[in-house]
Amino acid sequence: MNVTKYENQVEALSPNTLFTGQQLLWLPECESTNTEAQRLIVKNSATEGCTVITDKQTAGRGQRGNQWEAMPGENLTLSVVWFPGFLAANDQFQLSQAVALAVHDWAGSLLGPDPVLRLKWPNDLFFSDQKLGGILIENTVSGAKIQSSIVGIGLNINQQNFGIATATSFGRLTGRHYMLPPLAARLLECLERRYLQLRAGQLTNLRADYLRALYRYQEWHPYEVAGKRVQGRITAIDEAGRLILEIDGRLFHFGLQEVKFVYD
Repeated sequence: MNVTKYENQVEALSPNTLFTGQQLLWLPECESTNTEAQRLIVKNSATEGCTVITDKQTAGRGQRGNQWEAMPGENLTLSVVWFPGFLAANDQFQLSQAVALAVHDWAGSLLGPDPVLRLKWPNDLFFSDQKLGGILIENTVSGAKIQSSIVGIGLNINQQNFGIATATSFGRLTGRHYMLPPLAARLLECLERRYLQLRAGQLTNLRADYLRALYRYQEWHPYEVAGKRVQGRITAIDEAGRLILEIDGRLFHFGLQEVKFVYD
């Protein structure tokens, strides 16, 4: 394993993987693990599965351009570099599905197969109606194929206090305090397992598993569309990764910026 050491944290991080996490950079602090991963790619020094982990992000990014906030040293914040040249640019959501399922697999290994442990479209990890973590994937496209992918993952582990009521952590749910390196190693193993499943073309299985884990799937709930509150039912996700909602007997396809989940 090619490791740049930060104190003794990496000593407990030895994932049983072929390539994911075998090149590892653990930083005490950085602007963003996705940004650091991008710098490695630009310098041609990132191998397949290169992983950047930090104890503190000063400018972490989330979906919709939001900032990802996490208390230093209490959570998992990492980015993995893959080169999925086998994947067409139009099929980017297949990678998103695989990554989200890997995070769900990993969370299930901590909490068990809890029915309220779900994936909120497109790729947030939820326990009931509270967020446990999020994923931000940044792809570079060359021609019709994806040249490189940076998979950024933030997971609330030991943090107890949050600025928003809809956030929680594994520590709050279980009453335990977790050592981060073993959790990171297990996460990297889950990620590689699902990535290899994607690379092998097992798309039907991935899609079925994603729908089984999907938050609010086939249930009626309120949403906000074009500034109006509506009742909708998630029926599927289309090939482009858009959410398909049944509203008033009709099916509508929504992109990330076009629909908001409403919580009563």
